[in-house]
Amino acid sequence: MTKVHITACVDGSAISTAVCDTAAWASHVLDAPLSLLHVLEKSNTPAQEDLSGAIGLGSREHLLAELTELDEKRNKLAIEHGKHLLQDAKNRAIAAGAVSVQVEQRHDELLEALLHFEADTRLFVIGRLGGGHDLQKQTIGSHVESVVRAVQTPILMATGKFSKPGNYMLAYDGSETADRAMDRIANSPLLSGLPGHVVMVGNDCQQNRQRLQRACDLLASHGHQVQSHLLQGNVIECL
Repeated sequence: MTKVHITACVDGSAISTAVCDTAAWASHVLDAPLSLLHVLEKSNTPAQEDLSGAIGLGSREHLLAELTELDEKRNKLAIEHGKHLLQDAKNRAIAAGAVSVQVEQRHDELLEALLHFEADTRLFVIGRLGGGHDLQKQTIGSHVESVVRAVQTPILMATGKFSKPGNYMLAYDGSETADRAMDRIANSPLLSGLPGHVVMVGNDCQQNRQRLQRACDLLASHGHQVQSHLLQGNVIECL
């Protein structure tokens, strides 16, 4: 199956607007159809058959029935809320120039949902944080690391209010993984036309200079305009 879609995950959190705007920009630049995905993760509420033994309700079935009814109502409200959320996101993405926008709501864990759609997805767009997190804190959401490790498709992460990029920086360490990333970037039109910076943090030696130059040459051969930077010091501070 050909990977054609951009799949963006929206959950109604404070960063969902940035996810939507980022995905719309990528869809416009790549001329790729956009799928907006809302995942209703499985409830943490224990199943009815587990409750009597877990909390000692015994024969008080009416309490179990009420708990089950409340859970069903909550699920219905979550589904309805998700539909409105997706419609608002779709309208926003279309207004921002996204191509052929469709919506999808799925009952699943986030990672499993992304893996389900991966075969048809050329780029995932996710937020740095989900609901219940403070955007002012320099942290990432609980799902991000597991998603990045498991998904093989490129991921574009929205970190805050979206603004159209005017340049980009690529952190490069000369590893095979970094080389594969460079190859993907070189062959993607997403960053074409933007000035770029390829940064390596390491010893100023011939081997590192050669590796860095090869990476820049690869990008240049595909029309990218990049500058190379070989820096020494703490990686985070240098970047």
